[in-house]
Amino acid sequence: MAPGATMQPSANPPKPPVEPPNIIQKTFRAEALARLQRGVAADCGFVERLVVFWSNHFCISANKGALARMWAGSFEREAIRPHVLGRFADMLKAVEQHPAMLFFLDNQQSLGPDSRAGLNRKRGLNENLAREIMELHTLGVGGGYTQDDVTSFARVITGWTFAGRNGQLGAPGSFVFNANAHQPGPQQVLGKTYAQDGIAQGEAVLADIARHPSTAKFIAAKFARHFVADDPPPALVAKLQDVFSKTDGNLRALATALVESNEAWQAPLTKMRSPYEFLIASGRLLARNPEDPGRYLGGLNLLGQPLWSPAGPNGFPDTSAAWAAPEGMKLRLDISAQLASQIGDRLDPRDLLELVAADAASPETRRTIERAESRQQALALLLMAPEFQRR
Repeated sequence: MAPGATMQPSANPPKPPVEPPNIIQKTFRAEALARLQRGVAADCGFVERLVVFWSNHFCISANKGALARMWAGSFEREAIRPHVLGRFADMLKAVEQHPAMLFFLDNQQSLGPDSRAGLNRKRGLNENLAREIMELHTLGVGGGYTQDDVTSFARVITGWTFAGRNGQLGAPGSFVFNANAHQPGPQQVLGKTYAQDGIAQGEAVLADIARHPSTAKFIAAKFARHFVADDPPPALVAKLQDVFSKTDGNLRALATALVESNEAWQAPLTKMRSPYEFLIASGRLLARNPEDPGRYLGGLNLLGQPLWSPAGPNGFPDTSAAWAAPEGMKLRLDISAQLASQIGDRLDPRDLLELVAADAASPETRRTIERAESRQQALALLLMAPEFQRR
């Protein structure tokens, strides 16, 4: 360019640099879409309900931070889904060794006080993971453990961590055992001494806790509460507890015993569908397989059950009262009206009622749908009917 000359605009000016996609949010949405599509399109919806149950039992929260949001979907896919018809002990081990759970409950920060890393950094135990394994994942409150057991177990699982992005300990983002952070020596948990070295010590404790009678009782009650009633029949809980114990935590046998029990089918339909169950059931009924997760994710946020993001390590509530508040029902009505307006007159709500309830449909529900001013109104009313809102 000659001195003093001015630059003329190009006929094809360069485009401004494009910001790189937010890989964290992109990954979260892709995992969410896969989960939603499986829920809507699965031939056997019961297995998908098992995935949802166990994912909430062994929950993490995507709101913990970037890593949790990145790993929320893979956690469920890798640690939960492969084991829902397998052994509880296998799922427990997969869950507690998954980077998402270790990060969620801060076990990467836990150092054995007498370990090389603990002595060098003058830091000690973080008991979060040990406590929640006992209280929420296995034995349950009142399951026979003490604070001393929690502390000893926390020592046992020091060194359970995940590799950082520099890959010094292993492939970035993978589970690793850091021997330098592990508390040396034997530990006593629930009256038993574990003298194993390294990672085997924690795996031995997990295996024993998985078979503990308190675990069988806790899991049986929670399983029955989710699938049958807020106050499940004691006979059903006892039956499930017995199956869990006698089959060494065989979850296929547990699910089969539930489905084949008279108590499960004789119990009144009092369980309110959670927001997730409501939206997935709507998609299944209307054959609307999601192509974008946004509508579902927005609906879950609105209804108070954001995907993979409970407020605490105890997961989302599993009682009807938690989801039956007037404001929540009003929001469900709004969503039902929106869905009905999108479907228009393409479906006959009377035919859908036969699919939903058949002979179980009450005369009141039939009259309400038949007297609706339009098909759209009838469809919205069907989605809000007791036969659809309860399960």
